[in-house]
Amino acid sequence: MPRLTLRDLSKLHAEKSKITMLTAYEASFARVMDAAGVETLLVGDSLGMVVHGRDSTLAVTLENIAYHTESVVRGAQRAFILADLPFGAYQESPQQALRSSARLMAAGAQMVKLEGGAYMAGTVAFLAERGVPVCAHIGLVPQSVHALGGFRVQGRDPQGAQRIIDDAKALAAAGASIVLMEGIPAAVAGAVTASITVPTIGIGAGPDCSGQVLVMHDMLGVPVYPPKFARNFMDGAGSVSAAIAAYIKAVKDGSFPGPENCY
Repeated sequence: MPRLTLRDLSKLHAEKSKITMLTAYEASFARVMDAAGVETLLVGDSLGMVVHGRDSTLAVTLENIAYHTESVVRGAQRAFILADLPFGAYQESPQQALRSSARLMAAGAQMVKLEGGAYMAGTVAFLAERGVPVCAHIGLVPQSVHALGGFRVQGRDPQGAQRIIDDAKALAAAGASIVLMEGIPAAVAGAVTASITVPTIGIGAGPDCSGQVLVMHDMLGVPVYPPKFARNFMDGAGSVSAAIAAYIKAVKDGSFPGPENCY
């Protein structure tokens, strides 16, 4: 089957069909996820923690992401491929972000993801105007873990919630094709989803997003740091393929995330 495109994801969003996403880092798991029907594979800088064993994502390099992107592309024939811009590879200038994005797209990525709020709108616009599809990542942004004082839920107070909503609007207006929200109250994520026209993807952001993503290891019950927002889909599944199928079904029918997975 032909590889899914951004147009296909936009069609799912228009049809109100939840978009499924999982992280992937190498060919074998990418192949299994692809065969199960996961629509989007994220080559995330989370590999720094779950693959490299570090305590944050900050040491991941552009070449690390490019290498793992090439591996995932070789394994998955149909899924849309999204790759993270790692820390230090895009914050300096829009031009730096374009050079880094070009490297990841040459590796096979169809979209890049960058972290940050409205202050990144200029970079998003610069990339989008030059043909680079962008996923904006707001809320709990792991590359800013030290500035945030740890992996802490964001947007709990009215000011923080409004800032997240404003960030999403600014990034979507600048040309972001997807807005990913991490570690925020479900009500805030719902307000964001209602306020912008592009799809939203949630991770620890409640059930009202246009789709969901989990780190592969969390979904398979082998987490490094078990998060509240995850569910072990291997529990009772019998196989990795069955666990992935259960994840897809739960996202599509809205049973994941449940109240126990929300803030």
